[in-house]
Amino acid sequence: MPLLLSGRGFRQELERFGALAVHAPLEGGAETRLLRRLRAAGYRAQITSARGLGDPQAYLLELHGIRPPHLGHHSVGKGAAVGEVQRVMPQLGALLEGEAPIVLWLLEGQVLSNAELRSLIQLTRTVPGLHMVVEMGGARSLRWQPLEQLVAA
Repeated sequence: MPLLLSGRGFRQELERFGALAVHAPLEGGAETRLLRRLRAAGYRAQITSARGLGDPQAYLLELHGIRPPHLGHHSVGKGAAVGEVQRVMPQLGALLEGEAPIVLWLLEGQVLSNAELRSLIQLTRTVPGLHMVVEMGGARSLRWQPLEQLVAA
């Protein structure tokens, strides 16, 4: 268990590759320990689900529009049947203001396509200090690999 005591190896690989794919035990605990170690090392962290991510660049870094879900009871007047577009702040907006490195922990990453995973890798290369950890499913023990290797396979 020395890995979970310091998390140094995980942090070094995260800094080296920028984006890691994690397979964690389904009972949980291991990933939150790693996240706590990253926060103790000076990272600012955010956890979010990969479901409904859409365009990662727009969702994470830009002001973007969303429509409310259609519940079947909207009028077809001014807002049309699907409602008016609401402007939403970027998910990482507040985290990008400081100098500290940022880690975005994405849950349920197995729903993302290869193109979306590639765009996440590209984001870590273009935005300084941004690192991604994408949970890609369960495993008997905690293991990780560079997200690039997972996409290439």
